[in-house]
Amino acid sequence: MNNTMNMVDAENRVVLNVGGIRHETYKATLKKIPATRLSRLTEALANYDPVLNEYFFDRHPGVFAQVLNYYRTGKLHYPSDVCGPLFEEELEFWGLDANQVEPCCWMTYTQHRDTQETLAVLDRLDLDTEKPSDEEIARKFGFEDAYFKGRLSWWQLMKPKLWSLFDEPYSSTAAKVIGVLSVFFICVSILSFCLKTHPDMKVPVISRILVRTANNSSDYVLDKSDTDAHIAFFYIECFCNAWFTFEILIRFIASPNKCDFIRSSVNIIDYIATASFYIDLLLRRFASHLENADIMEFFSIIRIMRLFKLTRHSSGLKILIQTFRASAKELTLLVFFLVLGIVIFASLVYYAERIQTNPDNDFKSIPLGLWWALVTMTTVGYGDMVPKTYIGMFVGALCALAGVLTIALPVPVIVSNFAMYYSHTQARAKLPKKRRRVLPVEPTRGPRIPGPVMPGAAPGLGNAAGPVAAQNRRVNAVKSNHPSRENLLGAPVPKMGLIGVTASLNPNGVGLESNPAFLMARPQCDLKTTITHPDTKVILSQESGKCHTTMVNS
Repeated sequence: MNNTMNMVDAENRVVLNVGGIRHETYKATLKKIPATRLSRLTEALANYDPVLNEYFFDRHPGVFAQVLNYYRTGKLHYPSDVCGPLFEEELEFWGLDANQVEPCCWMTYTQHRDTQETLAVLDRLDLDTEKPSDEEIARKFGFEDAYFKGRLSWWQLMKPKLWSLFDEPYSSTAAKVIGVLSVFFICVSILSFCLKTHPDMKVPVISRILVRTANNSSDYVLDKSDTDAHIAFFYIECFCNAWFTFEILIRFIASPNKCDFIRSSVNIIDYIATASFYIDLLLRRFASHLENADIMEFFSIIRIMRLFKLTRHSSGLKILIQTFRASAKELTLLVFFLVLGIVIFASLVYYAERIQTNPDNDFKSIPLGLWWALVTMTTVGYGDMVPKTYIGMFVGALCALAGVLTIALPVPVIVSNFAMYYSHTQARAKLPKKRRRVLPVEPTRGPRIPGPVMPGAAPGLGNAAGPVAAQNRRVNAVKSNHPSRENLLGAPVPKMGLIGVTASLNPNGVGLESNPAFLMARPQCDLKTTITHPDTKVILSQESGKCHTTMVNS
């Protein structure tokens, strides 16, 4: 009885060999999560090894330990020593949902998604200084067909070189020289724009006025009506804007995509700043007599925005701008709390200064208090407006403390985003560009080698003897721990003649005909039927696997 129970228990167990590590569990355990790979295990699968009575999967053994634990306990945990994409790939292979990861492991598991988003952002920033291949250049400019056919025109050969020369400063030595010239002209233009407003850099505008003297004669008097920037600044701006015009035209002509070039924010700043110079030049020439002509000079401040062109030459500036983009939610939250605090403390200090007698009250209205609250919460403190009552001082102290806390809370998030982008950028710079290719080679499987039929063997089955049997000797072995039908049913297996065992492997692995367990269970004869007639013949059907008795007429 105990032997029978042990045999039944052994039959209900299954051995899984994953990556060389054997796991043993009950078949009922694998049925707990239906519609998965492990819930549909059968001995007809190519992964089944009849010699060792186990299923072999060439997968990651560390992840499978957590997968099998999920079948046992119903809780899926994330192994900390496995990369996130590998974990997702393994779960997809086993037919499990990655969203079933437990909350205790969810933050650790989703870190790779944040990393992938960061790497995607860095790819869009185009921080790589490695020179692309000719095929990548052809694909970027849209003439890969002509490249593969070897029919590139002179313009198709020249266009990528011009683009690299003016837009990719690290592509060659000549591009570095062009980049240095561009940065030089940007700095000179901005320096000239700032210095021409200094009083020492201006010259008086002398006008000659006709006046009448005491003896009724006319004379001219020189008068200083205004001051204007020195004429040298005008020539400097003309020279710099000539370079900017030449540069933007070359970059537009050689750009791989005209629409993307026009929509680029840095390019928008570039050609608006260049256009503002020519508009200012036209106004000076044709509209200098107008009284409000100087107002148009206010729009020339856009020229300072050319500093953003330096992002093409500095990866740090690109990362800084991307940090502010990624921290938009935190910055919005900061502005919201600042506005909320400013309105509250401006109202409090206005009424606090009116409670006591205060002849020198600086807070005449709440809008004036808004300026004081803004200066106090941002810890600037100009001192032009100060509370003079004790209640007002107490409100001012609360305003300063609230400002420090409000500004300090989102700052670590912004710093963390900058450190994340910068660290990934440094890691990408040290990453080798050429990686060894891994070929997707399928595992080698033995061919189906037909052999002569053994005497007495069933038709269609190969020969198990000779060199083929030596080649596939593991196939013909009988499982040592597989219980026989005689032990399970308590009845002998009827002998139906010699049944041959094929010595070949089908394309999916071990064939059913080579499975000893299948061969033991295949002849399904009725044990209750007693054959008494001497002319009765037993026929085994190869298609249905059933036995039939036929009367033979002598």
